[in-house]
Amino acid sequence: MNRSDFWRSSLDPERVMQVGVTHWHEQQQQQREDYLTVEEPLELRIERQSLAVIMRTPGHDHELAMGFLLTEGVIQSASDVLVLEDALDEDGLPLANVVDITLRSERQVASLQSQPTAFERHFVVSASCGLCGKNSIADLLRSTPPLASTALQVPIATFYTLANQLRAGQAVFEHTGGLHAASLFNSNGELVLLREDVGRHNAVDKLIGHGLLRNNFPYSEHILLVSGRTSFEIVQKALLARIPFVAAVSAPSSLAVELAHNGGITLIGFLRGHSMNVYTHQERIIDVGISDA
Repeated sequence: MNRSDFWRSSLDPERVMQVGVTHWHEQQQQQREDYLTVEEPLELRIERQSLAVIMRTPGHDHELAMGFLLTEGVIQSASDVLVLEDALDEDGLPLANVVDITLRSERQVASLQSQPTAFERHFVVSASCGLCGKNSIADLLRSTPPLASTALQVPIATFYTLANQLRAGQAVFEHTGGLHAASLFNSNGELVLLREDVGRHNAVDKLIGHGLLRNNFPYSEHILLVSGRTSFEIVQKALLARIPFVAAVSAPSSLAVELAHNGGITLIGFLRGHSMNVYTHQERIIDVGISDA
């Protein structure tokens, strides 16, 4: 199908398309319109050299860039970035889907350039890829300390309110069914931030980037809730963002559970209605207030 066969939807011209489809039910067919989630590449450049191409849903691109830089270990804090801006072409006009990044320290750039693969990584980070190349829990915990035990505890009833809030905030998902969501709640169960993307890893990076850009990071007293399953990469990003609770409406992987255990994160799966599984660090959840849920 050619690109001309598609047209942008008035629902959200950046994130949603419409396409004509032939719908079959039993032996009957009809022509109708369907909504599609937009997936486009975003190129990140440092010192005008390509670092990565991320397949993502457009929107909140600067947040995605900042979150990706942190969770890939390129930066350690927001202050490491001097300039983050949409790229311009040779005529000074906006260059679509490209973000230019200037690091504050020349030593950081020199360090990147000294790494054999730093600017040879013209890899495409797919929507489901997450943090490519980091597959060792031991390596991660050598550079990122586990979360310390704190006095922070959250009533079980609070968790039972989260999934409905997540679903209510998924505006694009309601029309396409093709987006993942990541949402951030405070310890009282109040929705603080929600991001959607064709990849759940990207959605989490957008949450992290939001905090970096607005100087309200890390998220040390928050709950992360993601649609779908919980992978190793999701827990890895939560650890880097210092998030003590990670919950999902589906199952975690075995590696996600192992990292959550070693990283000091309370990991919750199958959060549906008034039911959930707690896989690690149950001590942060207290049995009060269920009758009020």
